[in-house]
Amino acid sequence: MSESYVKRLFTILLDAVTDKDPQVQEQVCGALCALGESQPEEALRACEEHLRLHDKLAHPYRTMILRVMETVVSSHLGELDKGLARASILLASSEMTKVKELVCDWQQAASNVLVALGKRFISSVMEEILSKFQPGVLPHHFVVQTLANLSVSNVFGVVPFLTSILSTMLPMLSAAKPDSMRVVFCCALQRFSESTLEYLADLDQAPDPTVRKDAFATDIFSAYDILFHHWLQSREAKLRLAVVEALGPMSHLLPSEKLEEQLPKLLPGVLGLYKKHAETVHVSRSLGQILEAAASVGSRTLDVQLDSLLAALHAQICVPVESSSPLVMSNQKEVLRCFTVLACCSPDRLLAFLLPKLDTSNERTRVGTLQVVRHIINSAAAQMEVKQPFILSSMKLPLLDTNSKVKRAVVQVISAMAHHGYLEQPGGEAMIEYIVQQCALPPEAEPQKLGANSEALAADSVRAISVSTLYLVSTTVDRMGDVLWPYLFEFLVPVRFTGALTPLCRSLVHLAQKRQEAGAHALLIQYNGNVTLPSPYAMATRLLAVSSSPYLGDGRGAASLRLLSVLHRDIHPMLGQRWATAIPLLLEHLDGYTEETLSRKEWEEKLLMFLRDTLAVVSDNTWICQLSLEMCKQLPSYNGTPLEKNFLYKCIGTTLGAASSKEVVRKHLQELLETARYQEESEREGLACCFGICASSHLDDTLAQLEDFVKSDVFRKSAGIFNIFKDRSENEVEKVKSALILCYGHVAARAPRELLLARVESDIFRNMSQCFSTKVLGIKVETKDLGLRLCLAQSVCMASQAVRSSSHGSSFQLLRKPELVAQMMEFIKAEPSDSLRTPMRKKAMLACTYLASLEPALEGQAQADLIHSCLHSIMAVLPEPEGVDSHQEPLYLDTMQALKDLLTSLLQRNMTPQGLQVMVEVCAPEPMDQVPEGPRAGAGAWPKRLPASALPEAPAHQPPAHLPLQALVPFHNLGLLLGLFSPRCADLWPATRQEAVSCVYSLLYLQLGYEGFSRDYQDDVVEQLLTLKDGLGHPDPAILFHTCHSVAQIIGKRLPPDQLISLLLTLFEGLGDPDQNCSRAAAVIVNCLLKERGHVLLEKVPEIVSVLCSKLQETHGEHVLQAAQHSVYVLAARHHAAVVSSLLGSPLPFDSHTCTLWRALAVEPGLATQVLGLLLEKMSGDVPFKESRAFLLSSAPDRVATLPPLAATCALYEVASAPASGPAVLELYPQLFAALLLRVSCTVGVQLPRNLQAKERKSASSGLASRSLEPCSSAVDALQAVLLRGGNDDVVQRMELEGGWQLLRTSAGHEEGVTRLASVYEMQRVSSTAFLAELLSSNTVNDLMLLESLLDNLLARQKDTCARVRRLVLRGLANVASGSPDKVRAHGPQLLTAMIGGLDDGDDPHSLVALEAMVGLARLLDLVEAWDLRSVLLHVAIRIRPFFDSEKVEFRSASIRLFGHLNKACQGDCEDVFLEQLVGGLAPLLLHLQDPQPPVAAACRFALRMCGPNLECEELAAIFQKHLQEGRGLHFGEFLNTTCKHLMHHFPDLLGRLLSTSLFYFKSSWEDIRAAAPMLTGFLALHVEAERRPQVDLEQLLAALQLLLKDPAPAVRVKAAETLGRLVKFA
Repeated sequence: MSESYVKRLFTILLDAVTDKDPQVQEQVCGALCALGESQPEEALRACEEHLRLHDKLAHPYRTMILRVMETVVSSHLGELDKGLARASILLASSEMTKVKELVCDWQQAASNVLVALGKRFISSVMEEILSKFQPGVLPHHFVVQTLANLSVSNVFGVVPFLTSILSTMLPMLSAAKPDSMRVVFCCALQRFSESTLEYLADLDQAPDPTVRKDAFATDIFSAYDILFHHWLQSREAKLRLAVVEALGPMSHLLPSEKLEEQLPKLLPGVLGLYKKHAETVHVSRSLGQILEAAASVGSRTLDVQLDSLLAALHAQICVPVESSSPLVMSNQKEVLRCFTVLACCSPDRLLAFLLPKLDTSNERTRVGTLQVVRHIINSAAAQMEVKQPFILSSMKLPLLDTNSKVKRAVVQVISAMAHHGYLEQPGGEAMIEYIVQQCALPPEAEPQKLGANSEALAADSVRAISVSTLYLVSTTVDRMGDVLWPYLFEFLVPVRFTGALTPLCRSLVHLAQKRQEAGAHALLIQYNGNVTLPSPYAMATRLLAVSSSPYLGDGRGAASLRLLSVLHRDIHPMLGQRWATAIPLLLEHLDGYTEETLSRKEWEEKLLMFLRDTLAVVSDNTWICQLSLEMCKQLPSYNGTPLEKNFLYKCIGTTLGAASSKEVVRKHLQELLETARYQEESEREGLACCFGICASSHLDDTLAQLEDFVKSDVFRKSAGIFNIFKDRSENEVEKVKSALILCYGHVAARAPRELLLARVESDIFRNMSQCFSTKVLGIKVETKDLGLRLCLAQSVCMASQAVRSSSHGSSFQLLRKPELVAQMMEFIKAEPSDSLRTPMRKKAMLACTYLASLEPALEGQAQADLIHSCLHSIMAVLPEPEGVDSHQEPLYLDTMQALKDLLTSLLQRNMTPQGLQVMVEVCAPEPMDQVPEGPRAGAGAWPKRLPASALPEAPAHQPPAHLPLQALVPFHNLGLLLGLFSPRCADLWPATRQEAVSCVYSLLYLQLGYEGFSRDYQDDVVEQLLTLKDGLGHPDPAILFHTCHSVAQIIGKRLPPDQLISLLLTLFEGLGDPDQNCSRAAAVIVNCLLKERGHVLLEKVPEIVSVLCSKLQETHGEHVLQAAQHSVYVLAARHHAAVVSSLLGSPLPFDSHTCTLWRALAVEPGLATQVLGLLLEKMSGDVPFKESRAFLLSSAPDRVATLPPLAATCALYEVASAPASGPAVLELYPQLFAALLLRVSCTVGVQLPRNLQAKERKSASSGLASRSLEPCSSAVDALQAVLLRGGNDDVVQRMELEGGWQLLRTSAGHEEGVTRLASVYEMQRVSSTAFLAELLSSNTVNDLMLLESLLDNLLARQKDTCARVRRLVLRGLANVASGSPDKVRAHGPQLLTAMIGGLDDGDDPHSLVALEAMVGLARLLDLVEAWDLRSVLLHVAIRIRPFFDSEKVEFRSASIRLFGHLNKACQGDCEDVFLEQLVGGLAPLLLHLQDPQPPVAAACRFALRMCGPNLECEELAAIFQKHLQEGRGLHFGEFLNTTCKHLMHHFPDLLGRLLSTSLFYFKSSWEDIRAAAPMLTGFLALHVEAERRPQVDLEQLLAALQLLLKDPAPAVRVKAAETLGRLVKFA
């Protein structure tokens, strides 16, 4: 039985091999291999029999079967018996030779089977193969191929046969005419030769150690003769390559004398192939083997052939290498291997050929030659040792080549030279200098990297390889230490080697450390008359200067400092201890930052401090003067690097400050002034810093030197009357003046404070003024140079700041102050009024800030003029909105900060209430029509930002301790100021938001001061403002406005009652702020204040409503409309009657804004209910009309509507038309319906008052009226709105279709209209049932004690003829679970009975009632009594089971989810009868996890999680919980495998049922489930225990799977094949 079953299993799979889908074919082969793993012999027999019986099977399918056989043989070779192996050999041999034509895939697969078997059964395989390899008969192509492959796979087994094989093969060579046969013979000879050489190499392990090379020589030579003399001449390229590949290994087996004899013909013949083939790697490999064979026998022929060999090989090495072509790379490796052989044989002739090639200018030739030179330096070191001088001398021209590829090759050659002692020879220093030059290549000057196919090599690779080479040579080649030290120091100072500083320093540090470890002299550098080495002063200057830009050049700052550290004794003997602690701290600072985060100013200050400490430790004036001289000497070297030159200027100032020789100081200062490049801004700044630093120690000498220079001819020669009109001379003079003014500013900033005040007026400000002002013929000429103005403003800043910071600065009288302030104001006014392009405004305002703090104080008008000038200058150039990527944004921010600082400084001069009032008045924003137009957003808000960002600075940071407040004086404009500043808490600019909070904070503290609190009093409420600043920095509007709400709460708690209305009115004005954020913030604050303090505003309600209406008419923004709505809502929440009265007083017809405010009252149901109640009272509290006669003689009086009820009706329509009014309308539905229906009846035929009739006609004629004001129509509209809002949409539509609404409006049709309104039948039942059903979902039913009556009402409708009603009844009953869950238990039997009735509803053709019942049961099950549920559990489970496979997604999902709820409800108490249902549903649930509809798959996840505990298997429950969580990805195969494993372990009896259910789903209409069903079957079979296997009907299962293999879906066939592979367990 078992054997027959396995055979059938193989038969089914082998029949399926012919499937057209490649994936199915692959899976079938995989299944066959899987079966073969278990039953290898059966697999081979089945394959053999199938191929034998199906002789006509197409070769692609035969190929797949043979590959299966090869896999099985390879895996189980040791288990096969000889008989089966023999049968397989015969089959493979037959398949391989069945047809004479070449069918490569098929015959190769058969050959592979033979090769696999040959690893163990070599004799049988050889016997079979040799039987088809008979003398005199040309064998099959793959017979020869198989012999070749066998010789490689089983060397020891085949080589003993080779003599007989060769003797049989040789006569065949002449008979082989087709090129394909000749190719395979060549391949065989190549493999035979390779295996023979391998056999001879491992002769000690060979089975026959007597085998000798001579045994093969004659046959190999005979074959060689045919291959070389006949076949090599073929026109077929493939054959030629096969021949040349064979000749290589064959040459090693030729007799020595024959090889020597053939070389004169063989070598040219092989070399000739280079011209015939594009891919030459095979030629080069063979040539290398031939050369090695010739060299091994000491051939003299090589000398004769050497020139042609070198020429051909050199041409090959000069072929451009493409990184994407591995064949070219492999060819070059083989060619270099050939050069190695020739270098060992004829080094002199090789160099005589190569070295002249280096002089050529051709890039490819030079690069190729350099590659060969590098290779032979490494591979033939012994032969090249005596040739070192010649090789070095030949490198002169390549060193001058600028080509990147050549440079790279030269660097690689130099690297090889360094390892073999070349650089120790004369001329080696040039090589080292070349490496350093390449290290110094500037990255920005290197060409960009090109594509992979380009011949150009990126220059950065040249630099990278040079840096790597220099470091490796320095650190790994011990013999290079004496060569590089101290020679590398010569490259430190020259500017052209700046780019190489980092690798130089690293190498020198390593070399120095090695010398220190070796116990070198105290001084590492021994000059010994070597004048080319830099002095200690030069090295210290250079390394310190380049350290100022520490991250350039791969981090040269750290490298330079480390080199300084190891050279401390050479720099000065006393520096060791100090530098040992100082330099590591500097390095640690660098490690903590990156190039982007490091503050250059801070870093330079640390370096200058390091220099000052160094000078203090040395304390030798001679050494210091020498160092300053070297610094001045190196200064011109940094003309191309302004930042480093600027730093070197500071170093010079620091060094001169430490010098004690005044003559040296004066001399160097004079030289600096005479040689400075004044055209460069950075150099002017550096020179000024130098003078400032020097002045800290030599103030008098510095000032004297500056004054001497001003008086000298050097300064005067360009400033004459005749040159003043020449642009160039004038420009030069202005730059010199700028530098001098800057010098004075820095001198003042750095000068000792005790000496400054005596000189600031006479020596500093006076000379600044003289340098700035030019007099021609006694007339003052104003300069137009921007740089000069900026320098003056900056220097005034520095000097004023220095004066203020001195001990007597507060009392010092600066007589030039008015003049200087006036000068700064001129600068500000002279700026262009339409743009902000320069920092002139900022610097001038900063200067005024510092000047304002000095005595004497500015006069009132002068101060006002200053503020007005600055404010106007700022408002003239509006800032870019935040978030715009503009390079000018920082300039705007800095200028604003300068303005803030100026206003703060002026305010601090008069910290009194009067001063604050004056500042507010001066800073009052200009009217909007005076603000300049501009393209940037937020223009209107900008004037308000200025006071918000500037005024609070002083009060915010210095609370009212500085203000002498009087407790009895009221702060009368507090509300106005708070209304101005508080909306800016949401300003476009984050900084302004912070400032606005500071404003509010300060103003509230000022108020507390007025109320009599002490200056040190801290109010807990006001202090909370400081904690809100973080929220204002957040970009999320929700967080921002929440913070504004908190600000408003604080204001509300501390604002005096009399200021509230003033604040609100100001905030209402803020609703129109062009900055929508501020407008919204104003709305937030208004609403918060109304909520917190609205109870005191009853009398102000009409005024507030009026202001809101007028604001809506002025501003049309949507955000303003929303703000006004919310404000009315909040106000009405406090005073709903007053708000309703105020709105009813609006003129009829209501405009759109009034209508919007009415609708705002419907937002909250409670308020809406109150408003509707009031409107009902207004509508019913007055007569609906009055009678009057239009004419004295008219027959009947006219009925004219009274205004209050009409207005109330219109208002009621607006409130009811708001969607949010639904709950309120439902609450008052009876009263509203009755009142409005009565109102409709009362107003039929009623006219409007005459004044409103005119308005109505005017609106109608202009087309503006969207809704009639006619009394009856307005009442009908209101009734329609109430019906719609009450959920009676169908009633409204039905009335509309039947013309009922139009009938209601007319006297003649009014009665008919009312009748039609009442005649709603089935739709009314549906609507009422839906309403009641929805009502049961609310807990309000419980509160009103309506549950019982509602349930009775719904249960009575269970038998309604309308399926929709029955469905809604079930939905309503299920809603009890959410509306009154605690009542479900009491009504459980009724509810369950109703639901089961719905499940059994047979009158609904679409089963929608049953669907609603399933959904409802799922909601109720968790809440009913267990006893009530137990009685219906089985019935429900059986009833819903058919829906599992419904075609409709909703039914599958609902039924499966209900099944899960049934399991959840009976967890821990599951009866056997229900357990039966659970087991029956398990397979469908597992398979529907692959349902194509996600809701169904999700329901299955839930149901299985609920089923787990009832199965009483902890492992399965845990698996379901782990893998089937919602939202988690599911690997279905892995999950199903694990589930089946535990099912078979714990419930083995279920096997038969699970398999039968699975077989049912083999015919499912869904492809995914048909694919999942065989997976379930396969995994069950995989894990079933042996004793349970009889439960499986194998015949039925195999028949089903066999049928499934013909399924139209490839995915299903794949899974069927996969399952068949798992059924081997039943064998």
